[in-house]
Amino acid sequence: MTYDRDRIKALLDEGVRDKVYPGAVWAVGDATGILAQGATGVLDPDEPDEPMRANTVFDAASLTKILAVWSSIGALWEDGTLDLNQPLGTFWPEVAGHPLGTVTTQQLLTHTAGVPLRAQLKNLYGTNPEEIRRGVLREQLHRTPGEAVEYTDRASLILGYLAEHLSGQPLDQLAATRTWHPLSMTYTRFGPLPADLAARCAPTELDQDTDTHLKGVAHDFSARLLGGVCGIAGAFTVLDDLAAFLRYMLAPAASRFRAGFGSEWITRSLTIQTGQLQPARGLFWHPAPGTTADEDAWVHYGFTGTGMWISPNKDRWAVLLTNKLYYTRDRGPLTEVRNTFRELTFS
Repeated sequence: MTYDRDRIKALLDEGVRDKVYPGAVWAVGDATGILAQGATGVLDPDEPDEPMRANTVFDAASLTKILAVWSSIGALWEDGTLDLNQPLGTFWPEVAGHPLGTVTTQQLLTHTAGVPLRAQLKNLYGTNPEEIRRGVLREQLHRTPGEAVEYTDRASLILGYLAEHLSGQPLDQLAATRTWHPLSMTYTRFGPLPADLAARCAPTELDQDTDTHLKGVAHDFSARLLGGVCGIAGAFTVLDDLAAFLRYMLAPAASRFRAGFGSEWITRSLTIQTGQLQPARGLFWHPAPGTTADEDAWVHYGFTGTGMWISPNKDRWAVLLTNKLYYTRDRGPLTEVRNTFRELTFS
């Protein structure tokens, strides 16, 4: 494996100086584990003596879609409980007779289901979780299923509800029992976090109601509205847990751990499933920007500033965790850092 630790460090240090993020934690590894890692910057600019550390807890944001939803749906598929190409309405009474009933799990996983692009849960359905669930599952489609690839948070929200229906467990329990506990992901959990973990958490955006930065409470409004647990966001994690997850993904058969999903699900997910439609997608994962099919580099990002990459062909994974949302919602500066980081770790 080749990677330039000094250039990675210089890149991420520069991001701190340029106020792209207060701090960052990173690692690169293979199926044997972590090969290089580091941390830079501070946890919170208001407390400049508290550095960012390898064990800092991060609001995973949309990495929740992978850690909780994708992994749980994969476990149900490998159990034989779920047919990805069967219309939802044929086996899920809650959506039978509604527009969503014509959609398949495969379409939701490839962001081709045609469901609305914005969550807007409170505006549309109020604040009662059961009424939100009912509203989401009965909502009109935005376009014909299979017509276009359009990233939407609703896909993961619906799949989270589906996983709960099929398993008979709340999503947080399902993810913990089928994925997080089996892989010894000790600190990965949905929030709000208990005080001891919240103290180690990288703060995100300023909460206008309290005039303090969110810390140990999900930044994502939908997750907060739903009590902290939903398919969109809400999970918190640490570098070592993501390393364990990605290491397992590279070589599940060789692992001493056994999650609910295995090699079949991983291979299917890290293969383009959208035909000629653009942008290309696997199952929730997508090809890393600026890479070719031969490079086999896949990525998923989180809005708070998190990201993880994997390449089975290269037997490599990488993680970059930041709390860029502390400063701004502007994606531009972090996008440049992420793309350069991927180039340096997968060269």
